[in-house]
Amino acid sequence: MLRRYDRAMPPTLISAEELNAKLPGPLVAQVTSRQVFIAAHVPGAVHVEPRELVRGQPPAPGRLPSIEQLTSLFRRIGYTPEREVVMLDDEGGGWAGRMAWTLDVIGHRHWRYLDGGLHAWHGAGLPLATDHAEPTPSAVDIRIDSTPIAEAQDILDQLDDPELLIWDCRSAEEYRGEKVAAARGGHIPGAVNVDWLDLMDPRRHLRLVENVADVLAKRGIDAKRDVVAHCQTHHRSGFAYMAARLLGFPRIRAYHGSWAEWGNRMDTPVAIGDEP
Repeated sequence: MLRRYDRAMPPTLISAEELNAKLPGPLVAQVTSRQVFIAAHVPGAVHVEPRELVRGQPPAPGRLPSIEQLTSLFRRIGYTPEREVVMLDDEGGGWAGRMAWTLDVIGHRHWRYLDGGLHAWHGAGLPLATDHAEPTPSAVDIRIDSTPIAEAQDILDQLDDPELLIWDCRSAEEYRGEKVAAARGGHIPGAVNVDWLDLMDPRRHLRLVENVADVLAKRGIDAKRDVVAHCQTHHRSGFAYMAARLLGFPRIRAYHGSWAEWGNRMDTPVAIGDEP
């Protein structure tokens, strides 16, 4: 049985209005391009480039960066373990979710997601900044907690285990093998497909849909099993992982190699079509 997350400090959503009232308390990490950050960011936020959260090496560029890279990132943004971290992005939660997963990987559980990110902040009529001061660096040392990490071998070892549930959050076309972005298309046998976009509400500034637990449960994804989320490069599945954590899933991991690794290997089984 996988180690469960500590329920004493569950991550939570935070609204734009709630975050605004808390400023300048938490460490606010905006995970967007440099251009977007310069043009508009939450006042006092630190900037994290999406590329800083991934290894960037083919054939699986989305794998976790080295501990040296992570240490450099978290020191640069002034991270300290005792401080609450709030993250946001400009796309509805993909890169914010990747940041959430990374925080869990370094053992930091005290995080919150700005529901809807930059879109929700702007939609609430709150001020956006265009100038900022560089954060004061910290001297933090980073350690890796493997609890949130799934590897290809973990999945291969558990493929016949009814406790394992693979959540493929790519598009239906990718899942069926009609849209191919690796040597092979298709999906991991037994995987359930729920597109990450199905969990965002465009009518509410890309906030999580209000019935997110029901949407997942209707597709067979619930907190009772060992859930492993993946996409192509563990970007979209950052959002899926974060949604599961916010729902209190006690055994949720992300396969950071994702389809870029699985689909480019020749020793991994692949299924085609609509059926798991």
